[in-house]
Amino acid sequence: MTRTSPTRHIGLDLGGTNLKWVIVERSGEDWTTVDRGQVPTDRGGPVTIVPQIGALAVQSIRAAGGATTVGVGVPGLYLPAEGTTVFLPNVPGEWEDVPVAGPVAAATGLPVTLINDARAFGLAELRLGAGRGARTMVGLTLGTGVGGVLCLDGRLFVGHLDTGGELGHTTIEPDGPLCNCGNRGCLEAFAKADEVARLCGAPTPEAAMTRAAAGDTAAIAGFAEIGRYLGIALSIYVTALTPDRVVLGGGVSAAGELLLGPIRAEVRRRARVTDLERITFAIAELGTWAGAIGAAVHGAEQADAAAAGQDHRGAGGIG
Repeated sequence: MTRTSPTRHIGLDLGGTNLKWVIVERSGEDWTTVDRGQVPTDRGGPVTIVPQIGALAVQSIRAAGGATTVGVGVPGLYLPAEGTTVFLPNVPGEWEDVPVAGPVAAATGLPVTLINDARAFGLAELRLGAGRGARTMVGLTLGTGVGGVLCLDGRLFVGHLDTGGELGHTTIEPDGPLCNCGNRGCLEAFAKADEVARLCGAPTPEAAMTRAAAGDTAAIAGFAEIGRYLGIALSIYVTALTPDRVVLGGGVSAAGELLLGPIRAEVRRRARVTDLERITFAIAELGTWAGAIGAAVHGAEQADAAAAGQDHRGAGGIG
């Protein structure tokens, strides 16, 4: 039997507040997080943030004792083939047509791929977290917005221009509230953090969770309403894809059963043509590190694809 030596891969997750890094070790089909950390994201825009990403990647490679690939998670749109960003709404500065992969590759001497942060979350959970063992997985990240991810037949689905999986921008109410994407009635418009707080009568989602845990009826009712909206959208994905696993991540997912209970009830009410007993609804396991972990995994898997002569792409999206 041929045994391959373990390899190490660097993942970075660019956020508006913090820049996270992880070292992931791969041994066959097994993935392990070796080390991780974060630094405040520079406030100077691309001219200082891109070099910061490169410098942190170099430091991580040294800490790992060497690495094979680098993946960078970005919270927005980018062009996968060029490795340039298009629109990162929550990161300081103007990010239209900004090279990221190229400068980081030049700094590290390693192949660098970009991936949307929501897609990175899903890939991390599929390989190391709540999605382990699933062939088909639907993931939602619940925070400032609602990010989405589809994993089909054990692989991340990216679609045209790598924007496949933008589940937060599924229309669930044709004449609903205006979404930041310009459409009306998107899931994100109903389930983003600000709306969670409003429906729960609390200043923040965190305060809403605290109040609900203490028995506040308004907060509990608010989470039930959010869960209903999520269930409406998830019933569409469940009917179309019959996934093995549905995984909720992001800060709002910490509400746990306050959301999962209403979600299951709404999906049971609406998804009538598939066996719901075969679908597991779960809360993500990797927390705020999922984006960096997924970026590392994506970099490794894209290098595999390139070596095999397949399409070598990242995974972009709105966030």
